[in-house]
Amino acid sequence: MKSMIGLCFSLLIPFTACGAGVDKNPGVLVYGGGDGEIPGWAIFTDLPMGWTPDCCAHAKAIGVNLALYKGEWTGKPERVMLLNIWTARAPTLSADFQKDRQRYRTSYPAAKDVAFPVANTHKLACLGSLYQRDDHKDDVVVFCEPDKASRIRLSWSMLIAADDPERQQVLAAFKQVVEQSMYMKYQDGTGKQKLQGNK
Repeated sequence: MKSMIGLCFSLLIPFTACGAGVDKNPGVLVYGGGDGEIPGWAIFTDLPMGWTPDCCAHAKAIGVNLALYKGEWTGKPERVMLLNIWTARAPTLSADFQKDRQRYRTSYPAAKDVAFPVANTHKLACLGSLYQRDDHKDDVVVFCEPDKASRIRLSWSMLIAADDPERQQVLAAFKQVVEQSMYMKYQDGTGKQKLQGNK
C-alpha cells in the first residue's frame, strides 16, 4: 500500500491518536505531539457514511497517520484512504508534489496523469493527481499544506480499480474528505486538549 505514494516520509510525531464523531455530521480527528521544533498538530475532517477510521492498528502497520476504509477491513489496498503527515523540508508544496510525481512515473511509466482538482474549505493549499495505470488500478493523490507557520505538509491517497462499480461514489467520498480537512494546532502541556485552527 505504500506504493500509492512515491515518497515515503517519516512520521512527524512519536504518537498519533484519533477519534470519531457520533452525531448526525460525523467527523474524525487525528492528532499528535510536536517533535520540539514543530508544533503539535491536529487534522479534522468528515467521515463519510459507512467508512471506518483507524490510526493505531492498521494505519500504524502501514506506516501512515490515518486510514479510512469502507465496511470491514480486508487487508486489500483498494478503497482505503491514507493520510500521511510529515515535516515540511522542501521549499514549496509544489516541490514535494513534483518529486512524488517523478517517482511515481518511474514506478509506473505507462500511467496517465490526470489533474484531480480540489477546493479545500479550510484554507489548505492542495495539489492533486489521478494516476491511471495500465493494470487498471488508479491512484488518486493529493498533497496539501496548511500554512508556512505550521511547518507540516500532508497527503491523502487512495487506490481504486478502474472498473470499480462504485468508483464515482468512492472518488466523491475521497474528494469530500480532502476538501473538508482542517488543520489545527494541538497542545497538551497541561493535560488538557486545546485545538486552534481555521474554520
